[in-house]
Amino acid sequence: MKESGADCTLKETIHIYHTNDLHSHFERWPRIRDFLLKRKSFHKEQGEACYLFDIGDHIDRSHPYTDATRGKGNVLMLNEIGYDAVTIGNNEGITLSPGELADLYEEAKFPVVLDNLFNEEGKRPAWTVPEAYLTTRSGIRIGLIAATADFSTSYERLGWQVTGPRSALEAAAPRVSGQSDILVCLSHMGSSEDERLAQYTGGKIDVILGGHTHHLYPDGREVGGTLIAAAGKWGQYVGEVTLTFDHTEGRIVEATAEVHDTETLPIPGDDTDYDRQLRKRAAELLSSTVFLNPSELWGSWDGPTPLSDLFAEALIAHTGADCAMFNSGIFLGGLPEGPVSGMDLHRLLPHPINPCVITLTGAELEEAYELSLNPEWPDVRLKGLGFRGEQVGAMIHQEMVRGKDGKLIVAGSAVEPGRMYRLATLDLFTYGFFFPAFKQARKEYFMPELIRDVLAGYAIRKYGTPSS
Repeated sequence: MKESGADCTLKETIHIYHTNDLHSHFERWPRIRDFLLKRKSFHKEQGEACYLFDIGDHIDRSHPYTDATRGKGNVLMLNEIGYDAVTIGNNEGITLSPGELADLYEEAKFPVVLDNLFNEEGKRPAWTVPEAYLTTRSGIRIGLIAATADFSTSYERLGWQVTGPRSALEAAAPRVSGQSDILVCLSHMGSSEDERLAQYTGGKIDVILGGHTHHLYPDGREVGGTLIAAAGKWGQYVGEVTLTFDHTEGRIVEATAEVHDTETLPIPGDDTDYDRQLRKRAAELLSSTVFLNPSELWGSWDGPTPLSDLFAEALIAHTGADCAMFNSGIFLGGLPEGPVSGMDLHRLLPHPINPCVITLTGAELEEAYELSLNPEWPDVRLKGLGFRGEQVGAMIHQEMVRGKDGKLIVAGSAVEPGRMYRLATLDLFTYGFFFPAFKQARKEYFMPELIRDVLAGYAIRKYGTPSS
């Protein structure tokens, strides 16, 4: 690292506060906001440098306010506090269209640092910078590099090219560290990749601020001369890194990390009402009628209903698949008779889940069908993979049924073991956790549309809108 100016006190303290993986859990945001604003004010009074960074997945379209504003409401929250830089997570990157992602940061008052995302022509999107620099009042230059997790299949479907995040950062570290006194990495790669990066770069990166895998390091971790810090998930903690920089030696002589439990932070006056007001605003933004529903529809964890039948029809119509299979637990309630609004659809299907078609042999489809009949499915609890419900629920089948002779019938014909079939399902099943044959099978993801968009589009065509 380069030496900073010598006309300053021998040692200087720099404070870095970081958040990651909020996933639009706004319940504690007022506490986070007030805490960070007070800390910024305090450090300013003390003459100490203070910086705020977010490490991605701040947005999550399962929250209606984020969905209604396509994340721009989240950016306004970051602006209000005065964040100095952010990077993106997969929720920013692959649950928004490229146009929506560009619009997301249109009003941002901070740089979006990202070194491993490119458009189809191999150019960096205009809303990103590969690196950024911040300078303290005394002249210490802090370099920032950042990368996001490699969901290459999903990014490619949206027209993006994403390169390996760790290799991008390994290449950037020596270049940016040579122009900085301190090098900080905003990493939405996950804990194991952060540790590998620290080991490979051999101390060129002073601090890695982590995210993606929701790991929590209460006191940080030192790996290969790099301090790694991470603050868990959902705004449960705010991370703080304190650096002591010695101007005589031109380097950091002490680096510590801690986390602040937001449950214990002072409660602002708008604490209990904040999320409710956001949801109220979302209901206003999503109040327009999407389609006219001829009868009330409800879901059930135990098996098919007219609502699941409608969605199954929509899934096959949208994907052109031979058959469909999905879990009934995706339906969080029902739809009213009459006008159905965007908010009604969001309440029903809040999940940031995309439709997907998996190509299987007849034998593999038989195996998956048998697994789907397990009577324990309705009671299996699931968290993650984009699912925002509680229980998986029974598996629903469309154009796929066991005939009287015991043969599996797909689209009216008996399944042939060696023939290939296209099964429409949800992207959460493509990882192979529930159906092993799905992991290695050929997949086609439909993006950026979410499953509620698929249902809405089909219902509009089937039932019509107020103006039709």
